[in-house]
Amino acid sequence: MRKTTFNSVWVIALAGVALALDSNDRLYADETPGANAAPAPAASSRYEGKYCKGAGDVGFLKLIDESFAFFHANPDLPNLTMLYKADWDTFEEGAGWGAWWIQNSYGFSYAATPFLSEPWSTTLQHSWDLFWNNQGDGRRMGLWGDHSNANPLWDLVAPDGCLGDCAGPTGIAYRQGDGNVKIHDWFYEATAAGVVMQAEILLTHRDRKAIAYYLPKMERACDCIEKTRDPKNNLFLVGPACNLLAPSYGGVKQPDGTFVKGYLAGLSITYLAALDRMVELFKLDGDREKLAEYEHRQKITRESLPLLLTPAGYFVKSLEPDGVKHGVVGQAKFGYLEGVANADAAALRVVDDATARSIYKEIEDYPAIRPFDFLLVNAPGLDDTYWNYGSTNVGTGFTTFGDWVNGGVWGTVEGRAILMYYRLGKFSDIRRSSERAMKWAKDFRMDAPWSQRGENTRNPWSDTGNNQVGGVAVMIDNFAIPAATVRGLFDYDYRSDGLVLRPRVPASITEYVQKQPVFFGKKSLYLSCRNGGPKVKSVAVNGKAFKVESTDEVFLPYDELPIKAEIEIVTEGGWGTEPVPAVASPAAASNLASGAQAELPDSLKKPYAVLTVMDKSLAEEKGAEFERAFVREALGAIQAWRERSAINPGPGYFRPITPERRASILKFYERAALEMYRGFAKRMTGYAQSTDPAKKHWAELFQNAD
Repeated sequence: MRKTTFNSVWVIALAGVALALDSNDRLYADETPGANAAPAPAASSRYEGKYCKGAGDVGFLKLIDESFAFFHANPDLPNLTMLYKADWDTFEEGAGWGAWWIQNSYGFSYAATPFLSEPWSTTLQHSWDLFWNNQGDGRRMGLWGDHSNANPLWDLVAPDGCLGDCAGPTGIAYRQGDGNVKIHDWFYEATAAGVVMQAEILLTHRDRKAIAYYLPKMERACDCIEKTRDPKNNLFLVGPACNLLAPSYGGVKQPDGTFVKGYLAGLSITYLAALDRMVELFKLDGDREKLAEYEHRQKITRESLPLLLTPAGYFVKSLEPDGVKHGVVGQAKFGYLEGVANADAAALRVVDDATARSIYKEIEDYPAIRPFDFLLVNAPGLDDTYWNYGSTNVGTGFTTFGDWVNGGVWGTVEGRAILMYYRLGKFSDIRRSSERAMKWAKDFRMDAPWSQRGENTRNPWSDTGNNQVGGVAVMIDNFAIPAATVRGLFDYDYRSDGLVLRPRVPASITEYVQKQPVFFGKKSLYLSCRNGGPKVKSVAVNGKAFKVESTDEVFLPYDELPIKAEIEIVTEGGWGTEPVPAVASPAAASNLASGAQAELPDSLKKPYAVLTVMDKSLAEEKGAEFERAFVREALGAIQAWRERSAINPGPGYFRPITPERRASILKFYERAALEMYRGFAKRMTGYAQSTDPAKKHWAELFQNAD
């Protein structure tokens, strides 16, 4: 493991933990092996943060608190304002990519949904609508652009129900767009992931109108996948590049050099996660006939999973029709460990606890798959992609092992790995992963993917070309890591009639109080835990004892919850002897260079004045909660620029914060604030044309404030 170095560094001892002081007297963690084997801090240590508070391991509490900050405008960290696209009123991938990708956004979307507040909850739905509004119907042509060129994506007509790779308001790529698109199959696993994500949104918010609108689209997506099911074994027979992190799946090579279909484990796993949630939606919707149909699909898919397991109890990547397994560690051919499908199987709970433990054991016993704390998508190199079938020698370029979909590191996958770690109580793994990601974030290098197996000393996307802005890279993929660091604490499992919580507060934290609510329908839940282990001892809702039906989980019936519920959980049973690294989380940037805040640039003066007036005006308006939330986030983005301009960010962690990069980061803040203002102004322009009297009135308020 590489040790971070700075100028003027002194190593000190603090509570048995190796720490260092940088030239600004800020603490950062020494990454030398063995330096983290210290006992947890005393339970009397307390932390009071903006989004959470608690007792015990102050460093871990701070890491959780800062993870929440990614989802609100702030001066310290990349945040969602930097990924908002005003022209579409959606998020975008970031770093100049200019669209919305399922495989890149899946980890963030899944992990953040329970606690994502407005305007971001609505923005997330609008982002996924880019796919649902362009869903294949057997007639629609695919990607936007100049159809006179030879790009094969432009003229694709996908089967009914199919989603795709990336999408915008008027177009979609129905197949994975990199590589030899002509031999790619339809993007089946991305379609399954789209169903998972939409189901999570619907189960979280329980909006009956939204369920009625999206459920038929989701059924079409499931029916599209069902057409690939082989009735002989109930697995899914699909061709190259239809796996979620495509195009690393090559199918099966034939003697004549062509590639045919095989059974893809990731599709079975992700589709089963979708079916689990579709069953809950049909229970909520009350359609008994559809419920029976989907329970049958769920049953036969789960029963077929053992065919895709190795004798050691982890999943292969794929299975050939004649029985040859791809992704068995130590095998002469196809002898690698698949990271994505295995992490997803455990994180999304499509397998039981015993299988989740056997998956983790294989990962734990195979250090090559986590060389720099993050989980590789596979290790060692693949020998079954269509560009290097039969060999792990992939040459140079993006197909090099460790740089892209062959052995690379993707934040969207790492978020799901963190959820796996939480499920199994592997808090050291969570800590190492989240802290490394936090350092990259504070360097404003949220690269996707991180190259060189996660060491990322030279990134072929973010260091050059169009996908960076002055050395700054902020991409949606890596928001999955802080989101998972938050979601995994209680492992929210939304059901038709209630919410299941499985407390997984890290062992070194004795008390945890979450100030940020999680959402369940129209209800806001504020969670806390007195942490003594994995077993539930008692639960109270708004101070009143609540019946504990299982020591393994808390079930909160929706109809019995008040609109605002304070959920107090006490756990017991002990966490065992796993060492928890008690190290300082990466220091925050917000050490103000002076007490005075910087004057706004000319570009932000008018937006600030207009939005300030609108904030006051909307406070008096009934039904304008969303609009005011948007205004406040936009004002927060402007204030974040003001505060960031007065910050001494220090030298950086992995990428130096040079004067040039500091200026680029500040420019990034300015651009995010302007985009937020543009988005609100565009919304008001639309309101001016509305037949809704309230919206027309709000548009008039904006016009008067302008």
